[in-house]
Amino acid sequence: MHILSPAKINLFLQISGKRTDGYHELFTLMCCVTLYDILSIDMECRNISVSCTDPEIPSDEKNHAYRAAALFLKKLNRKEGVRIHIDKKIPTGAGLGGGSSNAAAVLSGLNNFFGNPFPLNEIMKMGLKIGADVPFFLFKKPALATGIGEKLKEYPVKIPYTILIIYPGFGVSTKDIYNNLNLRLTNCKKKLKSSPFEREFDPEFLCNDLESITALKHPEINVVKEALLKKGAEGALMSGSGSSVFGLFPDYDSAILANNALSTNRKWSVFLVDIIC
Repeated sequence: MHILSPAKINLFLQISGKRTDGYHELFTLMCCVTLYDILSIDMECRNISVSCTDPEIPSDEKNHAYRAAALFLKKLNRKEGVRIHIDKKIPTGAGLGGGSSNAAAVLSGLNNFFGNPFPLNEIMKMGLKIGADVPFFLFKKPALATGIGEKLKEYPVKIPYTILIIYPGFGVSTKDIYNNLNLRLTNCKKKLKSSPFEREFDPEFLCNDLESITALKHPEINVVKEALLKKGAEGALMSGSGSSVFGLFPDYDSAILANNALSTNRKWSVFLVDIIC
C-alpha cells in the first residue's frame, strides 16, 4: 500500500490565548499543497516498525506514523504489526505539518485496509491524540481551524494562486517558538477584522502571530520573504511556527520564473506547488 502524504501551509495564523492545559487557542486557515511524503505500508509483519529516507527522523514511539499505527491497531483490537517506510520529501521542522500528515495517512490507510471499521469523526478523534494538526489532514479540504486546530470548517472561497515554498535549510522547534510567544504583541486579530470568508482570498489577509518570534531568532526568515516579494509574489508568509516561507504568485509562469531564480541559492530548498482543493 502506497499513500501520498501532503504538506500544508497556514494562510493566516492568529493566536488568541493560552489554555490551562498548555495548548494555545488559535484561528487559522490551512490548505494542503502538492508537496508529498510517500508512505509504503506493509501489513505482513509481527511488529510495528518505521523507517525513513531521512536518518534524523525517529523510528520509535516518537514518530507520529508509529503512534498512529499503534493507536489504530489497539483501538481495533488487532495483534498484527505493520511496517511503514517514509520517503521523506517534506522538510522537518519547517511548519509544513509533515509528521502530522504522516500520522493521518497511516490512520486513513489502515482504516481503508480493514474495510473502514471507523467513521471519519472517530478517526479524527484518534488523530487528535497524536497531534493537533492530524484531524485537518484527515479532513482533506482547505479549512478554517479553531480551538487548538481540531475544530474544522470547510473554507469555501477560491484561493487562485500558485505557491512557491522555500525551506531555508534549517528547522525550528515549535515548542520553543510557542514558549517565547507574548500574546500582548500579536497583531493578526487586527488584520482579520474584515472577513476573509466572503470573497476571493486576498494577500492582505496573510498574517502569522508566530512569525516575528521565529524571525527574531532566525533573521533568514525575513530574507526569504523579501526574496519572494522581489521576484513577484503578491504576498509572502512564514508557515506555522516556521521555518518555511511561502509566496503567492498570480500564475504559474511568474512562479516558475521565481523558482528558477531562487533555486540558485544552495542553502535553500524551493518547491513549486498548488493548493489541493
